[in-house]
Amino acid sequence: MIYFTSDYCEGCHEAILRQLIATNMEQTSGYGTDSHCANAARLIRQACCAPDADVHFLVGGTQTNLTVIDAALRPHQAAVCANTGHIHVHETGAVEATGHKILALPSEDGKITAAQVRALVKAHREDEAMEHTAQPKLVYISNPTELGTIYSKQELTALSNACRELGLFLFLDGARLGYGLMCRENDLTMADLAALCDAFYIGGTKVGALFGEALVISNPLLKEDFRYLIKQHGGMLAKGRLLGIQFETLFDNNLYFQISKHALAMADRLREAIAQAGFSFYAESPTNQLFPILPDSLLAELSKTYAYTYQCRVDEHSSAIRLCTSWATREEHIDAFCADLLRLSSR
Repeated sequence: MIYFTSDYCEGCHEAILRQLIATNMEQTSGYGTDSHCANAARLIRQACCAPDADVHFLVGGTQTNLTVIDAALRPHQAAVCANTGHIHVHETGAVEATGHKILALPSEDGKITAAQVRALVKAHREDEAMEHTAQPKLVYISNPTELGTIYSKQELTALSNACRELGLFLFLDGARLGYGLMCRENDLTMADLAALCDAFYIGGTKVGALFGEALVISNPLLKEDFRYLIKQHGGMLAKGRLLGIQFETLFDNNLYFQISKHALAMADRLREAIAQAGFSFYAESPTNQLFPILPDSLLAELSKTYAYTYQCRVDEHSSAIRLCTSWATREEHIDAFCADLLRLSSR
């Protein structure tokens, strides 16, 4: 079986594996206080042009999301996101379990707009019974989104301005950040993210690491006692150097960005073959997640060899699926899928 279900089917980039082996018998302090974590943080601050940013390393995306959101919000406050947002759909109520409501806004493409945020906050503040409802205080977005779309610099700037004017935090989930920053349509930089967001994280789990996310905090209001909250949420890894070594390797000589390009090149080939076969897409994604709409009969044949993620039913005879490429996707697997798709669709 060839897997296109996610971008973390494989282990890690071989450069990381080599460094983990090379440093295996080093003795270091624990909990992220070692020299590898310090150097990784330095490299990330340098890449973000943010010398005053705090950088923390956590194990996974859900853990990072709930820790940041719980740190930012008082008990009566809520997080705002798209109705497709990961914290709303795919985290088993992790944020709600900390006592914070999620306010989901409608979205066709996985993104939300500054106008939606302004309208939501205005409606809350003008409601005579506002203290009877959760107060919106943090805006959560992901880039790329759960539908593979990306925010432009103009869109992110508008969101940032709205949040600052309204007194809200802006937090960006970058689980697949490398694939967003390296796609042709992108005009954002790491420096832009550090300047426009109160906090964001750089995904490692889906972009070459065995596991791990690097959280960048720009807003001083979120920095205080954050390590206490990491510990409280079970995110303080005793052998923290395992995270530091991975991000140290990913940000040495721009490896993180180089391997992201490979996933996009593989996705482009899939996209071309799907279009050549005459099929359309449920969402127009420029990144490593593709959402083709295919006949159920064709999917039945493809599923004998290829694993994919079911997205939704489109009509009586067709469904949308998700195909995901990664830093490790093999060219021969792309060749095989494209050949089979074209062969089966021409019958």
